[in-house]
Amino acid sequence: MASALGTPAPTQAATAPSTKAATAAVSWSGLMYRSLTREATAAAMRTTYAGQKAAISTWTAEAAAATKAGTAAQSTLTAAVTAETNARLRHAAARKALVAAKTNLSTAGKLKPRSATAVTKATNAVTAATKTVTTRKLQYQRYAAALTLARAEVKTAAARLTKATAAVSFTTAAAAKTRAAYVALPAAAALATQAGTLSRDVVAQIRPAFKAATDTTQVYSVTVNKTVAFAFKRMVDDAQADGVQISGGGFRTTQRQIELRTINGCPDVWTAPASSCRVPTAIPGRSLHEIGLAVDISSAGRTISSKTPAFKWLTVHAKEYGFVNLPAEAWHWSITGG
Repeated sequence: MASALGTPAPTQAATAPSTKAATAAVSWSGLMYRSLTREATAAAMRTTYAGQKAAISTWTAEAAAATKAGTAAQSTLTAAVTAETNARLRHAAARKALVAAKTNLSTAGKLKPRSATAVTKATNAVTAATKTVTTRKLQYQRYAAALTLARAEVKTAAARLTKATAAVSFTTAAAAKTRAAYVALPAAAALATQAGTLSRDVVAQIRPAFKAATDTTQVYSVTVNKTVAFAFKRMVDDAQADGVQISGGGFRTTQRQIELRTINGCPDVWTAPASSCRVPTAIPGRSLHEIGLAVDISSAGRTISSKTPAFKWLTVHAKEYGFVNLPAEAWHWSITGG
């Protein structure tokens, strides 16, 4: 999974040769990368899934809390509506009573003969009515403000619930996707085996347009084809972690291959089979060393033999990194075994 679900594969430009047609090489390096990072990818998926499950629980609890808050807010709103309505009606009644009191005062002032008692009584009634209006107005304002707040709380609770519900849905879908990807994750061995089926195509596609300057790189001083660089480095690192030191000779030029054919006593540099040499040596133009896809393994500065710890380690583990031994040469490991 980006991803946030695992380590992303490296860009092919960093690992694949420059040959335009080398689709097999691109596939091989991609498969080996996935194989060698499979456990890390699976661990990342497990971590992601656990986090998603925790998030689902958190958002589910939040949705429940938001629902409860919404219910409480709605109840408060209902009470606030009633209280505001009553306060508004009381305020309106108080204003109406004040108007009546003022009318009575005006009437009392016009009575003939003038009645001081009636005027005083009417004046006191206006004062009381005015006070009541002021009180009712303040009450109405308080209840109106409470109603506004209650409406805001209902809206906030609704938005909170919407957010939590959406988060539960989104995270649940993401967790399902993570689980499906985890279940579908191929085994490392299966990926390595799939890469192995492409190895001869890799050779066939790389050889015609191979350029040492652009298609090789160094891994701990060993020059190899960029296609196998990641896998070879992991093999060296993992062997070291197991207490086995490996190095060796990888890429060599065609000129060097010619020299080795002469040194190793091949009857004819260009035509004699490799098996006719004192030390089996491929015909120039046919060696995987010439395209950086083979390594003659050494350990502790010496070429390995079938009795060395390095050979025994490679016999068990090399296939995990896409390397196969040439049975006639304990030290010779390549992606085809040739």
